[in-house]
Amino acid sequence: MTGVDQVDVVVVGAGVVGCAVAATLARQGREVLVLEREAREGTGVSSRNSGVIHSGLYYPPASLKAETCLRGQELLYSWCARHRVDHARLGKLVVARSSEEEAALQALADNTSAAGARDCVLVGAGAVRAREPGLPGVRAALWCPNTGIVDVHGLCGSLRAEAEAHGAVFGVHARVDGAEIAGAAVTLRTTRGPVVAGRIVNAAGLHADELAALLGAASPRIHPCRGDYFRLRTPVRYRHLIYPVRARGAAGLGVHLTLDLAGAYRLGPDVTYVEARDDFGPAAHKLAAFHRAACALLGPIGEDQLSYEGCGIRPKLRGPDEPAERDFAVFTSPGCVHLVGIESPGLTAALALAEKVAALV
Repeated sequence: MTGVDQVDVVVVGAGVVGCAVAATLARQGREVLVLEREAREGTGVSSRNSGVIHSGLYYPPASLKAETCLRGQELLYSWCARHRVDHARLGKLVVARSSEEEAALQALADNTSAAGARDCVLVGAGAVRAREPGLPGVRAALWCPNTGIVDVHGLCGSLRAEAEAHGAVFGVHARVDGAEIAGAAVTLRTTRGPVVAGRIVNAAGLHADELAALLGAASPRIHPCRGDYFRLRTPVRYRHLIYPVRARGAAGLGVHLTLDLAGAYRLGPDVTYVEARDDFGPAAHKLAAFHRAACALLGPIGEDQLSYEGCGIRPKLRGPDEPAERDFAVFTSPGCVHLVGIESPGLTAALALAEKVAALV
């Protein structure tokens, strides 16, 4: 990037969604420049999630989250198979341990069916024991066979490689500091010099609302929401992802058990609204709360079996005092397409969101 670069489409943000958009547009023959403030792709929000390929259980039918999660899951498994991205379709159990939780589980199953999630079924205690013999005291569960995990870094790298193979250019250490719209062109002021674009795709993750404001768009506000993770060391062998029934009105799904591709276990994330969008300091003080959550989910566990791992921050549109989740915000302004509030299931939905963007650019 030297002088004043001029390009057809600039994608701001090289997370999984930005890379998916770049790959999709470049394949269609568009001239694409991706601007990323960090040193490489996939180092922001995308690098700090649990890597789960979701099945679309929790989102209102016909919402953008539901639609893009279901379409995105199908596209993502296909992409991973074609591009040899490590992944595993492990399946997930949402478990109920009381009559109250069974009622909530039935409501979740009803929403799952209405939203169109594939192959999810309610199962009894015997079926849970058959799948997870080390999981005591479960009365019923929602079995979701298509939930899985993916190598997020490998996925982002494969999307970037596809984009570059079709002519896209990635500019790193390129933070956008200002913008000016004049006629049919948008000029971005970046730390690597000015860029003039016919269209801007705002996939800036935690900073997407700030970028939208720079581009003159009215955007919903992002409320940074931190989630911490603990590692679990246990002789019990778990084969599937295990989730609690989501508490009514909760801002998260509850601390749950996920596996990584090496077979290690991780608990989290929890939910803590924060002021700073870079609040990634350690939170080992949460050990007692995570231990209680782990015992409620999995049965008796020693506190010494947990160790702090790290955290991520979600770009939530739901504020800390709001009673319900909010949908993804995908909207246009002159010369721009904005993706704001792309939290979970954004990883799963990335390729489907890219299709939406391609239709708007």
